[in-house]
Amino acid sequence: MMFRDERWPDGTPSWVDLMVPDQAKATAFYSSLFGWDVRRGGEETGFYGMAELRGRPVAGIGQVPPGQDIPSFWTTYLAVSDVDRTVSAITEAGGQLVMPVMEVMKEGRMAVAADPAGAVFGLWEAGNHIGTQVTAAPGTLAWNECMSRDYLAAKAFYEQVFGYGFQDLSNDEFTYAVLLLDGRPVGGIGALPGSVPAEVPSHWSVYFSVADTDASAARLRELGGTVEGEPFDTPYGRQVRVTDDQGVPFLVIAPNEQSGLPEGWEG
Repeated sequence: MMFRDERWPDGTPSWVDLMVPDQAKATAFYSSLFGWDVRRGGEETGFYGMAELRGRPVAGIGQVPPGQDIPSFWTTYLAVSDVDRTVSAITEAGGQLVMPVMEVMKEGRMAVAADPAGAVFGLWEAGNHIGTQVTAAPGTLAWNECMSRDYLAAKAFYEQVFGYGFQDLSNDEFTYAVLLLDGRPVGGIGALPGSVPAEVPSHWSVYFSVADTDASAARLRELGGTVEGEPFDTPYGRQVRVTDDQGVPFLVIAPNEQSGLPEGWEG
C-alpha cells in the first residue's frame, strides 16, 4: 500500500466517482466488496460520499439529484493545473463541455467534458483534495482507459489536449495503446471491438485492484452484482468485467504470475 500527499501530474487519472440513484445501496455494495469506509458529507457537499482506506480518500459516491435522469457510471477525472485553460483546449480540439467549470468549496475546481467520439471524462484542479491518496492495495484505483468508437480521432484529441505519448500494443485481434506522460504509463486508449453491441458508446473504463479476482467475482455475485464472462489472465493481471447491483460497469484486476506484484503492494 502506498500513500500520496502531492498533486498528481497533469493528465494523470487522479480520481473516480460514481453518481447513482441509490447512494446508500451503492455505499453498502462497495464497502462490502472493497472494504471502503464511506463518509457521507453534509448538505453543502450534496451529501457526497468519500470512500476511504486507512483514513485516506480513494473514490467518491454521490446521489443523483431527484428528478434528474443522469446515467449511472464511474467517471474518470484527469488531473489539471488550470481547468479553464484545459477546457479551452478541449473545445479547440473538437471536444465538448458537458458540465461547466465549478468551484467545489476549497477542495478544488472541476468540469466534465466529452472527447470527439463521445467518451465522457472529468477534469480536476486540486485544492485541498488532490484525488486518490492510496494505491497498490485491494480497493484502490488500478487503471483507467478510454475505449472508443473512433480510435484515431480520440487518440489525436488526447495527444493534443494532454500531450500524451503512446506505446502501441495493437495486434491482429485488438487496437490499443498505453497513454504515456514523460514516458510513464498512466492509462490506456483502445478501439471498441466489433463484437461490442452498437448501443455501447465510447467511454472511460475504471479498474479496481483486488487481492483475488475469482474470489472478488464470487463475492460480487453474492452482493447482487453480475460478472460478465469468466476471469482471465493477461500480462498485467487477472481481470474480469463486472457490474454492481445498480447496473454500473467496472473491472477488477489482481496481480498474477505474469504481472508480478506492483511496487508497495499490500494484499
